[in-house]
Amino acid sequence: MKKTLPPSSTGSSKTPQKSGESGSKQVSAFLAKAKNLQRFSQGRSRLIFAIDATASRQPTWDLACSLQAEMFHAGAEVASLAVQLAYYRGLRELEFSPWQTDPATLADQMSQVFCAAGRTQIARLLREAIRRQGDQAARALVFIGDAMEENEAVLRDLAGQCRLLKLPLFVFQEGRDPVVGACFAALAEISGGAYAHFDQQSADRLKELLRAVARYAAGGRAALENKSSAEYALLLKQLEH
Repeated sequence: MKKTLPPSSTGSSKTPQKSGESGSKQVSAFLAKAKNLQRFSQGRSRLIFAIDATASRQPTWDLACSLQAEMFHAGAEVASLAVQLAYYRGLRELEFSPWQTDPATLADQMSQVFCAAGRTQIARLLREAIRRQGDQAARALVFIGDAMEENEAVLRDLAGQCRLLKLPLFVFQEGRDPVVGACFAALAEISGGAYAHFDQQSADRLKELLRAVARYAAGGRAALENKSSAEYALLLKQLEH
């Protein structure tokens, strides 16, 4: 006599889901979400915010920490901007943070950095920025510093490479050293960017300049052309070269 299979063994019955299968689905869902977040991040305009964090810069580092959030408050177009913090200090320490879209998170990262004595590393900074210009290329690099202790010819060559990669340098000099100023202005011009001087008495000017650069990174020249302030005009004039 032929045996009848119990109902739980027939093809019409639903097979209980194993715990391993449930975990696998959760992993797949997480990976899919991460992929979507990556696509969202890749679609944003990107700006590298680089600062000399050697010992002489401590007062201005504090100023930069308080002003960097202003870069995000330049208008609706900057809502699509992602910023990467970069700094060098001490004995050949060079750091690049993950891309951030939240000004509070970026401010928190900056507040945890302390300045340390060391020589400038502008060439290393530019080489690393150039190396990173791949699928997630930045549209501009802001650099704030007060000194230059490297071979200027090397720096000029790197600025030329930045121009070829469409990575203009917006260089802001603290102090009045004429040799440093001439070098910084040359790097900005060669790369297709702009240069300006500031000090702790002109914090408002730096704030407006940073806003202008943020607008440029997010929306290009057109985002600057409908603004009438002297800072916006300064950047536009230099970008014409």
